[in-house]
Amino acid sequence: MLIRRVPFDHPDAVKLNDEVQAEYHLRYGDGGDATVLDALDFTPPRGVYLIAYDDGGRPVATGGWRSQDANGQGNEDGDAELKRMFVIEQMRGRGLARRILAALEEDARAAGRVRMVLETGTAQPEAIALYTSSGYEPCTKFGYYRHHESSLCYAKPL
Repeated sequence: MLIRRVPFDHPDAVKLNDEVQAEYHLRYGDGGDATVLDALDFTPPRGVYLIAYDDGGRPVATGGWRSQDANGQGNEDGDAELKRMFVIEQMRGRGLARRILAALEEDARAAGRVRMVLETGTAQPEAIALYTSSGYEPCTKFGYYRHHESSLCYAKPL
C-alpha cells in the first residue's frame, strides 16, 4: 500500500470525497457533511491530505488534517482537526484507516500542532471504535456540528 500526499482538490481526492459524502448521506440522511473545507486548509505546513493506493494504483483510503486555533467554534490553539477519514468498502478491515491516522498524527506533530481533534457521529460506530482504540477521548464539542445531538467530538494530545 502506497500512501501519498496530494492536494485536497486532486482528482482522486475529489472522487473519494464524493464517496464519503454519499456514505454520510446514507447514514444520516442529510446530504453529507456540510462543513466548509478549502483546499488551502490542507496545504503544508497548515495541514496535509493523504490518499492510500492499492497495488494497482487505485485510490482506496483517504484522510487529512487542518490547523485550527482558538475560535468561536470551540477549537483551541494548537489543534489539528482530522477530516475526511474514509476507506472504500472493499478495503475495510485491513488496517488502512489506522495507518493513515498514524501518519496524520505524526505529520501534525511535526508541524507543531499539540492536539488532534475530530468530529464523528453516532451512526459511525466503526469510526468511534478506531478513535477510542487509538487513544482518543471525548472532548468539548467544536465545529459546524457542535450543537447536533448525534455529533461526537474526540481529542488526543500529540
